[in-house]
Amino acid sequence: ALAIALVVAAFTDLRRRQIDNWLNAGIALAAPAFWWASGLSLWPDVALQLGVALAAFAVLAGLFALRAMGGGDVKLLTALALWIEPGWFLKLLVVMALVGGVLTIVMGAWHVARRQRDRLQIPYGVAIAAAGIWVLGAQYLPAASLAAAQAG
Repeated sequence: ALAIALVVAAFTDLRRRQIDNWLNAGIALAAPAFWWASGLSLWPDVALQLGVALAAFAVLAGLFALRAMGGGDVKLLTALALWIEPGWFLKLLVVMALVGGVLTIVMGAWHVARRQRDRLQIPYGVAIAAAGIWVLGAQYLPAASLAAAQAG
């Protein structure tokens, strides 16, 4: 479900340069069900997830205030921080930055090729979603494959 939500976020950001609040809220509100299903303890596991999300929001809100990041991007990353353990969240940020850099180069070249004079807007939700899906695949698919192999 999280992967589907990330794909929707990427497409809406690419198409409208907007990530809907209902989507970000849905991702954030589903996190406690994921914590419960994953067997996370309230202390320190859930507290750590909440702390990372709060820290991410504080830093990203600062970037939003500087107009370096969009509000939907801030909310999407904060919601993702509720799902992804801290070590993997740092990896997500690195992958997001790399994908975002490539996306910026491609969008910049497209902008120049079309000789547009308006301000370049990068749909960073695409980079966030790609990094989130990468983390889901890297973190959970190997464990699922191993469990399936052991069961079969």
